[in-house]
Amino acid sequence: MAEKKNTFWNAFLNGLLFENPTFVLMVGMCPTLAVTTAASNAIGMGLSTTVVLVCSNLFISLLRNMISDKIRIPAFIVVIASFVTMVEMALKAYLPDLSATLGLYIPLIVVNCIIFARAESFAFKNGPVLALGDGLGMGFGFTLAITILASIREIFGAGTIFGLSIMGEGYKPMSLLTAPAGGFLTLGILLILVNLGRKKVDAWSKARKEAEAV
Repeated sequence: MAEKKNTFWNAFLNGLLFENPTFVLMVGMCPTLAVTTAASNAIGMGLSTTVVLVCSNLFISLLRNMISDKIRIPAFIVVIASFVTMVEMALKAYLPDLSATLGLYIPLIVVNCIIFARAESFAFKNGPVLALGDGLGMGFGFTLAITILASIREIFGAGTIFGLSIMGEGYKPMSLLTAPAGGFLTLGILLILVNLGRKKVDAWSKARKEAEAV
């Protein structure tokens, strides 16, 4: 069987689905649980993280042959912190309400495990095209995951989505879901569903390969 080629789209899909940072790798849990009380906050956080991921991945990949292995950790931190600062300044200038809502979690992107892990394990070892695909996949995968989580918490915990009421005046919100404990509970249920889905897909894929081999 031919070896699967490492291409831009493979790197992208890997981050988006097969190694989703939230549902599979389970990294970046701090912002995942902290900002997912509203879908708008989740999208803002996810896209901000995606911009930093893409830019830092690409920049580190381009400079990988110039960065000494002995100083790669400080170099990664400087690169990531530079792009986080740019994103933070842009949010304060153009989206001040979102910036105020996300608060400290924007600067904390610097120490987000997703970004640092991709810089260390992927961008520093691959070319810019693959690094770009990995950054986009991981970023959009993170954005998708936390938006799903935030939408569930907002709909059932507040009766709204993106701040718009959708459940009617008679609906009694499940306020637990917008509390910290609700974040853990909702994430746990989603992880169970994701893992069950992955097992079914793996079983179907295995059965298909066995049928083709006969």
